[in-house]
Amino acid sequence: MLSLQEISDRLEIQQLPVTYASSIDQHNFDGLDQVFTPTAYIDYRALGGIDGKFPEVKAWLKQVLPGFGRYYHMVGNMDLKLSGDTAAARTICFNPMEVKMPDGKTQVMFIGLWYVDKFVRTPQGWRMSERIEEACYSYNVPSHIDTSKKA
Repeated sequence: MLSLQEISDRLEIQQLPVTYASSIDQHNFDGLDQVFTPTAYIDYRALGGIDGKFPEVKAWLKQVLPGFGRYYHMVGNMDLKLSGDTAAARTICFNPMEVKMPDGKTQVMFIGLWYVDKFVRTPQGWRMSERIEEACYSYNVPSHIDTSKKA
């Protein structure tokens, strides 16, 4: 049986991917400060992005994501392993994105991925200390968008 502390830890950790998705989807990039440690390592290269420390990746997200018309991140199926003041999880994400085409029209592409995360308990609560994307599939990706390149 889970202790009250374990239940509390799990609920707080499970909220982090939701807060991440909501912050990204609402263009509230400062909301990510409540998700990541200041020194967190983030790796989006599996789907054509960058990797680096949180401040660098946050600045990149602010620059790149407004280029997409509309999008959302639906997260679920978190496989969470909790161990004292650290934890690790693999969480599925479904990410449809509206892409601007060279002719001015738009097209919706679909991306399926997993987030492989590490968490640490901090004085401010649980935070992600690492996030690595693992690609699963992509569908209807226009040729001018390369989600398979490795940076």
